[in-house]
Amino acid sequence: MSIVAEAPNYLQVFSDGSVKRFAPEIPPTSEESSSGYKSKDVIIDLSKAITGRIFLPDIPGPCTSSLPVLVYFHGGGFCIGSTTWLGYHHFLGDFAVVSHSIVLSVDYRLAPEHRLPIAYDDCYSSLEWLCSQVSNEPWLKQADISRVFLSGDSAGGNIVHQVAIKAMRNETLRVKVKGLLLIHPFFGSEERTEKERADGATGYVAMNDMFWKLSIPDGSNRDYFGCNFKKQEVSEAEWREFPAVTVYVAGLDFLKERGVMYAEFLQRKEVKRVKLVETENKSHVFHVFHPKSEATCSLQQQMSEFMKNN
Repeated sequence: MSIVAEAPNYLQVFSDGSVKRFAPEIPPTSEESSSGYKSKDVIIDLSKAITGRIFLPDIPGPCTSSLPVLVYFHGGGFCIGSTTWLGYHHFLGDFAVVSHSIVLSVDYRLAPEHRLPIAYDDCYSSLEWLCSQVSNEPWLKQADISRVFLSGDSAGGNIVHQVAIKAMRNETLRVKVKGLLLIHPFFGSEERTEKERADGATGYVAMNDMFWKLSIPDGSNRDYFGCNFKKQEVSEAEWREFPAVTVYVAGLDFLKERGVMYAEFLQRKEVKRVKLVETENKSHVFHVFHPKSEATCSLQQQMSEFMKNN
């Protein structure tokens, strides 16, 4: 049995179809307040093994005010990652405190065992779960589902785009998505960009191609609608109803070019509010690897401001 695909220290896919993932340190949840917030894990759909982690900030005084909700989708090329990873736990717990919001971070099923669009459907189901549990789950009693924001990094940023479209098209969904915050989003296409054709890009391109090959449906290529946002059928009227968007990119990130292209595409589609924010001299998903850094604190403040203004 041989290895047919590998992301060193994270993932191995074998010739018999089996998959081995290497999880980093996983912190336990704590329903007692720590660092200004508490957290607990919830089951979103037992039959599909979709779970989530709720982060609830400490709010002084009577718990009468409503709080916005951030629904977060982790990255990992659709193949690895979890809301339980230490970097996500600290980043999202601290963000709940900074933004005075309830955070629901979602663990969706992973490729290659569960290829796209399964991750999109799993993450959309978290919005349906939110609707059904807002009156039953004690940790959601302050949740204002008329002020829901979607965020995610890398592949999770890609998922944000897809979940937003599904939510926009469902007029019976009680959740109101007010804004999207895509962090270093993972997109692609069959056509290579200038950066992807440049000298020294071979290794980055090969790794991205590997994740796409593992995650898109069998028989598809990188012009699959989930990879190439230009290939998705969205009407002009729908683009005009699209939520406010901020795209966060990092100056040293190989995916920066794709993030800029996405923001420019939305602007051409006349989405009402589109903003591009760059963190200079930082790499891909720095907020996960360095959740307590100055750059991460700045990102959290920027995201909090976006939520307050939308």
